[in-house]
Amino acid sequence: MVKERAGGLHHRVLARVGADLTHGRVVPGDVMSMEQIEERYGVSRTVVREVVKVLESVGVATSRRRVGVTFQPESSWEALSPVIIHWRLEGPQRLNQLREVSELRRGIEPQAAWLAAQRADEDETARLRAAAQGMADTGPRGDLQGYLAHDIDFHRSLLTASGNALLVSFAPFVEEALRGRTEHHLMPEVPEQRAIAWHAEVAEAVTEGRAELAEETMRLILSEAQQAMDEMGSRGEA
Repeated sequence: MVKERAGGLHHRVLARVGADLTHGRVVPGDVMSMEQIEERYGVSRTVVREVVKVLESVGVATSRRRVGVTFQPESSWEALSPVIIHWRLEGPQRLNQLREVSELRRGIEPQAAWLAAQRADEDETARLRAAAQGMADTGPRGDLQGYLAHDIDFHRSLLTASGNALLVSFAPFVEEALRGRTEHHLMPEVPEQRAIAWHAEVAEAVTEGRAELAEETMRLILSEAQQAMDEMGSRGEA
């Protein structure tokens, strides 16, 4: 039997720690020694050290010699970390997490679209149009995984085309939100045709330098997505 690489193990253990936290099996104030973590998750000390480093980096835990690893209240967690977002999307509060993400995206991506219409170069607009076309090709077929890949590429390309490094840094955050919506069945079986058309409209507006249209259409995309998630959640499809 081939042993799993340490890198893969540490990501799996992080996911298990996240599940324990979001489901209340580990609570703020709990303290574990390295030995207890090794035993609980069945991994080596090397893997535990890597996991603890990540937990400390996102505010989930602190580690002190002779004390152990102390889990911190959720208010201390780095809310914008893709690790934290992924945990919350896997947990019982995923609809609240997606709503919070949606609210933040509405403050970020319309501005990115406005900037992209003024700053994007030919390669960037070509990537936007290609991603929008990919969505148009896969969406009507109900190919949700193919659609997701193009959707992620579209939003990543838009943020990059903004030319603003801070906006670009939100790409992993947006990707987690898009994946979470699809993986937790908060997408219709066939994506909304209006949303597909609006992505193409944003791509064209950016290409043509029409900043106001790009901004307003991006707002429509994000509002439609949140409305659809709310409706599916209220029907118990989450």
